Amino acid sequence: MQKRILPASSVSGSIVLPGDKSISHRYAMIAAVAEGATRIRNYSTGADCHSTLGCLRALGVEVEGQASEFVIHGKGLDGLRASTGDLDAGNSGSTIRMLSGILAGQPFRSRIFGDESLSRRPMQRITKPLAEMGARIRARQDKYPPLEIEGGDLHPIDYKLPVPSAQVKTCVLFAGLFADGETSVTEPVRSRDHTEIALREFGANLTSARSKISLAGRPRLRGRELTVPSDLSSAAFFIVAALLVPGSRLTIHGAGLNPTRSALLDFLSGIGAKIRIPQLESQNGELVGDIEVEHAPLRGGTIEGGLTAALIDEIPVLAVLGAATEEGLTVKDAGELRVKETDRIHTVVDNLRRMGVRADETADGIVIPGRQKFHGAAFDSFGDHRVAMAFAVAALHADGESVIEGAEAASVSFPEFWHTLSRCAQVRN
Repeated sequence: MQKRILPASSVSGSIVLPGDKSISHRYAMIAAVAEGATRIRNYSTGADCHSTLGCLRALGVEVEGQASEFVIHGKGLDGLRASTGDLDAGNSGSTIRMLSGILAGQPFRSRIFGDESLSRRPMQRITKPLAEMGARIRARQDKYPPLEIEGGDLHPIDYKLPVPSAQVKTCVLFAGLFADGETSVTEPVRSRDHTEIALREFGANLTSARSKISLAGRPRLRGRELTVPSDLSSAAFFIVAALLVPGSRLTIHGAGLNPTRSALLDFLSGIGAKIRIPQLESQNGELVGDIEVEHAPLRGGTIEGGLTAALIDEIPVLAVLGAATEEGLTVKDAGELRVKETDRIHTVVDNLRRMGVRADETADGIVIPGRQKFHGAAFDSFGDHRVAMAFAVAALHADGESVIEGAEAASVSFPEFWHTLSRCAQVRN
C-alpha cells in the first residue's frame, strides 16, 4: 500500500492511542495459564498481539471478544494442550520469545514459526537459558525460527542476562513458573518491568532486589480484570511529530508512563522538549497519565549505553528528530537494530538520505548532523512498522509531498496510525 503525505502546518489536538503492545502480550500469556477468566480492556489492536491470541487459541485456550476487549479463560499451569499444527507468531518477536518460556514447561512438543522477517531473527538468547532449565530445543541452523520445543520438567536457574532484554527476561521468568523452586534473572541494565508487575497482579510471588528478579515456581495464578494503558512507543511518533513541526500543541490521553519506559520523555526533556504530565495515577500496578507536548527548538545529543537499550524501539523516529536539532544526534551501542524486523540502522539511513538528510552508518549506530532541511521523497518501509511510521513523521516536516511504499506495515503494531495522523496533522496551505 502506498501513502501520500503532505507537509503539516501543525500537529495539534487531543488523541487516544491503542493499548500498549508489551503489556497486552504479557497479560494474554499470563491469563492463559492462570485459573479462571481474565477480562482485558484496551488490548492492543496490532497484528503482533493478535498473533499471540492465535497461538493461545491453538493451545486450547478459549478467547472471547474482538477489537480491543477480550476475555481469556485460563487453563491453569497444567491445562494447555498440544496444538494440532504449528504455532504461527507472524511478525512478532515478542510472541515467539516470550511464549517459548511457557511452551518449555509443557509436557508436549510444540513447533513455533513466523513470517519471513521473523525467520531471520536470531533466537539463541532464549534457547540457551531454556536449555539450561531442561527444555530440549531445536532451531534452524541452531539459531533461527522455526523452534521445536520439547517441554517437560524444568529446574530453576539463576540466570545472568548477557545483554539487557525484557523479552529474554520474560521468557526465563515464564519458564520459571513451571519449575519447582526459585528462578532468578539478573540484568546488566534495568529493562522494562511489565512482566514483574503483571505476574504480581495475577498472584505470583516475585521479588526484586537491585538488578535481580526472583520468582517462586508453581504459583497459583488467578484471573483478573485489567485495562491496558495506551502505548508509549506508539505515542513516540506523535510526540516527535509535535516537536518537529512549528506551531504544534498536542495532548495524548491515558498513556502508560511506567518508570522503566520513561527514558524517552527524560531524554527529550533533557534536550529541550516542552513536555508536561499534568497528573499520574496507578492502574493495575502501571502508571498512567496524559502527555502534553509543544513544539520547541531542541539541542540534540547522544544516545549510548543503557540509554540505547531503553530507547531501542524509539531510535528510528528519534533519528528523524535528530536531523532537525541544533547539534544533531549520535546513536551508539545499537547493534541490536541490525536484527530487528529490518536492519534498522541501514533502512533509517537509507530513508534519511532519500530526503536529502546527511546520515552516516557505523557498525552499531548512526551519526546525524543537525540543522538539516527535509525534502519531500519516496520512502520505503522495507516492511518494518517503525520505519513506516518514523518517515510518515519526517514527511510532515518536508518541503513538499512525500510517498511511503509499504505503508501497510504500520498495522503490525498500530492499525489506526494513518487515521490518527490525519486527525492531528493540519495540512500546510
